[in-house]
Amino acid sequence: MNDIQLPPIDYAALLPMLIVFGLACVGILAEAFVPRKHRFAVQATLTLAALIAGLVTVIINRDLEVTTIGGAVTIDGAGLFLQGIILVLGIVAFGLIAERRLERGGAFVANAAHAADSDGDKKQLNEAGATEIFPLTLFAIAGMMLFCVSGDLLTMFVALEVFSLPLYLMCGLARRRRLLSQESALKYFLLGAFASAFFLYGVALIYGYAGSVQLVAIKQSVLDSDKSGVLLAAGLALLAIGLLFKAAAVPFHVWTPDVYQGAPTPITALMAACVKAAAFGGLLRVFNVAFETTSWDWRPVITAVAMATMIVGSILAVTQTDIKRLLAYSSIANAGYLLVGVVSLGGAVGSSMFYLVAYGFSVLAAFGMVTLVRDADGEATHLSRWAGLGKGSPLFSAMFTIIMLGFAGIPLTSGFSSKFALFSSAWDANQSALVIVGVLSSVVLAFPYLKVVVLLWLNPPGDETPTVSVPGYLTRAVVGVGVLATIVLGVAPSWLLDMVNSAGTFLAK
Repeated sequence: MNDIQLPPIDYAALLPMLIVFGLACVGILAEAFVPRKHRFAVQATLTLAALIAGLVTVIINRDLEVTTIGGAVTIDGAGLFLQGIILVLGIVAFGLIAERRLERGGAFVANAAHAADSDGDKKQLNEAGATEIFPLTLFAIAGMMLFCVSGDLLTMFVALEVFSLPLYLMCGLARRRRLLSQESALKYFLLGAFASAFFLYGVALIYGYAGSVQLVAIKQSVLDSDKSGVLLAAGLALLAIGLLFKAAAVPFHVWTPDVYQGAPTPITALMAACVKAAAFGGLLRVFNVAFETTSWDWRPVITAVAMATMIVGSILAVTQTDIKRLLAYSSIANAGYLLVGVVSLGGAVGSSMFYLVAYGFSVLAAFGMVTLVRDADGEATHLSRWAGLGKGSPLFSAMFTIIMLGFAGIPLTSGFSSKFALFSSAWDANQSALVIVGVLSSVVLAFPYLKVVVLLWLNPPGDETPTVSVPGYLTRAVVGVGVLATIVLGVAPSWLLDMVNSAGTFLAK
């Protein structure tokens, strides 16, 4: 009987993910054994330590290019940069999650001592500590990190489930708007389960064609095989459904507005920034490594999806009256812009990653600001309630104006520089039709953003105009970092563009 030979494992290459996974498991134990009164401090410390340590090890591994665990994981420049994006955005999102960990009225309350006046209220809030949010966040981020560097489709599926299941749970953690939150979580779970099934069935069909689930082996099989391409085409179509669902691309976007609106706002922020980076990291790797040589087959379909996503997202954003739903349709439109980078293949990988950085910081700041506009019932997300906020809260309104101008793609903001870089790469790749649709949809999408700016500054405040709550230092930091990134990446983007262009290659051997 022959001994089973285990594949060699490069633990140094896997260290960032091992750190985050390991401390997530420690967080689960802490949830069970640490006394309640100390639990928040322990969990928050573990989470922040895991994210920072993971980021440090990613930086240490920045020049590493290796395939390990028998080809299941591929560490390369693009994968490491995507992992770094997810960790950095995760650290920023941690500020919102930590400060608003207790749910009242649709957003996590900063601290029981500040959120309640009576002893009874304090006791109630302390009992609803919701500290399980921290290990769940770590598991989600660790799954996203693995998703970006998966070298085969089965590992990618496992990573997809690892980061999806915690998100399904976290979307249902809202306490005052419990029914809306749980409805959004159930909707996300059911549709996500269908998408995962499509993904897995696609993996089976591709294995039937190529005899392997490794991305590099699939590429080689496409080049060498004389089999009928029916299995390959069907498998790729089903695989794309699973990936496009996570990217919130049309027609797989229907979950996005309801989930974004119903989930606690810090969790919505995490999804809008980090899940977007992970989903497009996986899309870019799959299409650039496994299916680059069959691009003439799938490019027309993904081009049509990208156009539909840009058009539907921008037009429906115009009709929204809730700020969270507006940001949800904005996210859908931005998924269409990122699909332009997917269709453009290799030359647009770097600019796509730059776009993910710029959009991630801006959307985190936007949702951070949403948590601050509050009345007696919690967050005031209806746009009519924001009228005249510029008069009562000029600093808040000025910062939100910068974010809205960035989303609109106004020059000297990160939104303009990221769109210009992405569309330039697509134009160089002969995707002129996509660029034209992208520019026109950007013009349409600018209208709802500018409408919010007009609402803040030019409309008179109403009788029930909510107040902007004074945030803790973590929310101030999140908003400040997002606004600063929007300005810096708009005024001086060249240093990051050089970085992403040097890192924007996938190891395909």
